[in-house]
Amino acid sequence: MNTTHPPHAVSRLRTARLARSTRPFLARGGPHGERCGGCRLILSHCICALRPVVPTRAGVCLIMAEHEALKPSNTGWLIADVVPDTMAFGWARTEVDPALLAVLADPQWQPYVVFPGEFVAPERVITQLLPEQNVADSSEPAAAITKKRPLFILLDATWPEARKIFKKSPYLEQFPVLSLLPEQLSRYRLRRSRRDEHLCTSEVAGLCLQLAGDVFAAQTLEAYLDVFSEHYLRAKQQLKVDWEDDFHQRLRALAAAATSTPQA
Repeated sequence: MNTTHPPHAVSRLRTARLARSTRPFLARGGPHGERCGGCRLILSHCICALRPVVPTRAGVCLIMAEHEALKPSNTGWLIADVVPDTMAFGWARTEVDPALLAVLADPQWQPYVVFPGEFVAPERVITQLLPEQNVADSSEPAAAITKKRPLFILLDATWPEARKIFKKSPYLEQFPVLSLLPEQLSRYRLRRSRRDEHLCTSEVAGLCLQLAGDVFAAQTLEAYLDVFSEHYLRAKQQLKVDWEDDFHQRLRALAAAATSTPQA
């Protein structure tokens, strides 16, 4: 079911990371079968033809740990599949990508660092988005004024790595910290955290999109994660995909709704 899609931000970061490697990156379990370059699954379980793209007002900025873009189970990739305005940058302690700093300084965005508030000074922590601010739109006549768009900065890493990135990235200190209060425990089945309340990156993005009013995109991303997880686990267990199960039917229903009702 492979369908060609143009490379997105995480795909480009993965390509750049592989170009710097001195030896091949082998996903856990070794090279058991060729993987699709578009979804990272083995070819028999490819989900590229199911990929939904939903325009959003919000943007997502992924700051990714060293090997995250290479992992087949990484869910930041799913965010970039669904949300067109997804940016991805590798993290290093000693240097910062100038393109990342340019994004954070772009006046169209209101950046939020998404991180648990229990580890942050209380004065930086918010649980709702800030009141919208006006910004001059340089692409329109001088009198044109638009609202700043939310930009959610997600630290795509293991929990220890994410804490390190947060503590050792001074360029993030100027932004408010959005602390999410999820009502349900994580449903992510591929890489379990020691704490059930820790969400995977895709789940975090879904909650952020809901806060920004991009509810349809949040629902689609959730359904897409379910389908990806099901394909990933079935491939690992050498089981065939049930294309008519509840996960696939829900994703198809959302895709049909997107086609019949143009999204803002």
